[in-house]
Amino acid sequence: MARFLLVHGSGHGAWCWREVVPRLAARGHVAEALDLPGSGDDPTPARDVTLESYGRAILARLDAPTIVVGHSAAGFAIVQAAEIDPALIARLVFLCAYVPRPGVSLVDMRHAAPDQPLAGAFERSPDGRAYRFRDAAIAENLCQDCPEDALALARAHLGWQPIRPQTEPVRRTGKSAALPRSYIICEHDKTIPPALQRQMAEAFAPQDRHRLPTGHEPFLAAPDALAARLDRIARA
Repeated sequence: MARFLLVHGSGHGAWCWREVVPRLAARGHVAEALDLPGSGDDPTPARDVTLESYGRAILARLDAPTIVVGHSAAGFAIVQAAEIDPALIARLVFLCAYVPRPGVSLVDMRHAAPDQPLAGAFERSPDGRAYRFRDAAIAENLCQDCPEDALALARAHLGWQPIRPQTEPVRRTGKSAALPRSYIICEHDKTIPPALQRQMAEAFAPQDRHRLPTGHEPFLAAPDALAARLDRIARA
């Protein structure tokens, strides 16, 4: 039995894991998801959200050794948590997620990528502190392989993403260096190109690289397959 904390990506919330949590429980694990500051039902104003606050919100949910799974942009959040205090983090799992580089923000990494599938996919809030996915991008970039009910769920719940934490590099302390890490490449992703995911995963040991034949939202498109893969990682 393992403990999992599931951390959402841009514009998402704990809601996106609702099909995965019971499937992990059915496999004998304990799993929970959280709303990061400023996302889901968390009321923190976008102006007050930082990458540091993401890391501390993750750590506040840990009370025993836990596998921390970060989707997409949450690759930065889970690494920041581990750099603050890795004591209760058993493993970091990057689910089609950005793997931070020293001194480089998520925005920097996205802009430097050779392919830009999200060009024109966002709209900014009036105050310029947040963005959200346009409806066409939800259907075409995020949920192109999701069933209709999952697409409807995403359209109903995807919200504003605070920009500030995505402009900040991880504050490095060296504390996370020894943590085990796994990467799950989503082979049909139209948000973070699979080629970029494979490049980021090259630093991982071969046995810690995994694949799913899905787009960017495997928790909506293929929750059984995702839960099975997480179960395999935990048992390994």
